[in-house]
Amino acid sequence: MNYDFFYKGIAASIVYSLIGITVLLLAYWILERLTPENSWQEIVKNKNVALAIVFAAFIIGISIIVAAAIHG
Repeated sequence: MNYDFFYKGIAASIVYSLIGITVLLLAYWILERLTPENSWQEIVKNKNVALAIVFAAFIIGISIIVAAAIHG
């Protein structure tokens, strides 16, 4: 059995995963800078459920976009 393709696939998956996580964190950082208040403090300290839902939807949306870009 030729393991060359297997190891290339694992390496590609790791690289694309790291790129996807980086893009997700960068998108979150940009959204955090665009909002007027510190969103994490607003969610955790003030228990703002609506903002938590918006940020969860944002993270899921960006994750779907990154996954589609990786998948091709």
